[in-house]
Amino acid sequence: MPIRILDPQVAAKIAAGEVVERPASAVKELAENALDAGATRITIETQAGGLQLIRVTDDGQGIPVLDLELALERHATSKIARETDLDALATLGFRGEALPSVAAVSRLTLTSRARGEEQGAYVRATGGVLERKGAAGCPEGTVVTVQDIFTNVPARRKFLRSEAAEAGRIHRVVAHLALAYPGVRFQLIQNGKETFLSPGDGDLRRVLAQVYDDATADGMLEAQGDDGEGRSVYGYISPPGIHRANRSAISHFVNRRWVLSPMLVQAVEEAYRGLLMEGRHPLVCLHLELPPAEVDANVHPTKQEVRFQKEGAVFSLVQRALRGVLVAQSPVPSVAAAALPALPPFISGPFSTQPGQPFAPRVQSGRQVEFALGLAPTQGPPQPGQAEAAPQPGAMPLPDALPALRVLGQAGATYIIAEGPQGVYLIDQHAAHERVRYEQVQRQVKERQPDVQGLLEPLPVELSPAQVQALDEWKDMVAAFGFQGEPFGERSYLLRGVPGDLRDAGPQALLSEALDLLARAVDPVRAADALAASIACHSAVRAGDLLSHQEMTTLVRQLEGTQSPHTCPHGRPTMLHLSATHLEREFGRR
Repeated sequence: MPIRILDPQVAAKIAAGEVVERPASAVKELAENALDAGATRITIETQAGGLQLIRVTDDGQGIPVLDLELALERHATSKIARETDLDALATLGFRGEALPSVAAVSRLTLTSRARGEEQGAYVRATGGVLERKGAAGCPEGTVVTVQDIFTNVPARRKFLRSEAAEAGRIHRVVAHLALAYPGVRFQLIQNGKETFLSPGDGDLRRVLAQVYDDATADGMLEAQGDDGEGRSVYGYISPPGIHRANRSAISHFVNRRWVLSPMLVQAVEEAYRGLLMEGRHPLVCLHLELPPAEVDANVHPTKQEVRFQKEGAVFSLVQRALRGVLVAQSPVPSVAAAALPALPPFISGPFSTQPGQPFAPRVQSGRQVEFALGLAPTQGPPQPGQAEAAPQPGAMPLPDALPALRVLGQAGATYIIAEGPQGVYLIDQHAAHERVRYEQVQRQVKERQPDVQGLLEPLPVELSPAQVQALDEWKDMVAAFGFQGEPFGERSYLLRGVPGDLRDAGPQALLSEALDLLARAVDPVRAADALAASIACHSAVRAGDLLSHQEMTTLVRQLEGTQSPHTCPHGRPTMLHLSATHLEREFGRR
């Protein structure tokens, strides 16, 4: 086939396909034009998921009559004039492609009246070809009406999903625009019914309440920070107790532009590392303000993909700001009163209830657990009205979010029951001790003083090829965590020592597990984190272990001294809170 120049209409449809992928893309482009025009009220109306009708009405500055027809020409824009303007973009749009792209795949009517002008005008195009134009009586601002989108591009239309699915995508776009511009009032009307309305008063938390619900918005934590070099971050993030099964609730806005950035998502996940269970993801709404010259939005026609000139600085800014808030403010998960069942059977039986004494477990027949906690033990349970011993000197600072707790007893040989100033706490003894051991192991590695348990006889361990490679790549880290030995042939390792205080893993199994973790690691930070979590898990007390009151008290004191007391290294909660209010309500006292 000979080379030829495409017909202008064919070329227009191809170009439009990059900008307008589906009805939601058209809504996004048209609404962003309204925002660039200074609108404070934007109404989006759709029919049949946007396939039949999309109408975007704004109260912005409008388009002068003489510019209306020009606005439908490709690469016609009022937002930039020269190449250097791309280095300091102050608008969402700049390509001059939105209106002509939408017009190329629909029947489009553009009606506008510029501020200060007595009369407005309109232009109408089908398939990108101008059909009519004339005067129009209308208020200041702009109305763009899009009908029968993709009717002239059947290949694109057949790949769209159901009307309900397309309507959902439009709702998501409008919600993100409202989060990006909380000072603008967004109204979404779908099939004649209002489905979204933001307050437009500048309060980001109120917009979050509209996007999610009041309880979720009220529970989110405010995060902010700056690096002193013109970069700042502000927004709201969920505590570890509020999470989702996917990343759809992680939203980033760079200089008010909603962006999709794997790097920013990774920064968020690093901040939550060890605070959320695997497979769960937080709710995040973050605004980043960066020098315009450090952000390149001219990457893709949709303008959602951006490049950062200083990725490391942005990553660090986000990760540190979020991590600091999570460590300092994350509350203990509460058990809702409505969810409280009748007294479970495992609480009856193993408790002494002597008058005037706190609950304490009676020692049952069988093995009594003893474990090295590393701090001087307390002298038995405290008497009523007597405060328990404070954490030993040298312990980590007590986080504000975790109150001092008085141990009452043990339930089901798994949960420590404790009392605090705001109610009762149920502490998972394995998760709590895992958190304690995790931070102890990390501290030992940092101080280059790993706890090593030597083997009576060297133990040869057969390794897989992947494990051999991991051992060679991470040999310094393996040694730093307390594994001692040397290669013994091509596929064997002669193990002489392992991390101390192991409870439920043999030396061979632990080394194999450690090397498997390192084989999957992508960077030293994650490798060290995974290894510390594994060692902590295998050296922590288990569910089903009977603990003395002294052991439970010492464990709780140590948990209070950790940096992140509310979750284990794998993100599971260490405790649940039964508030005094809930207890009073359940017992009919209020």
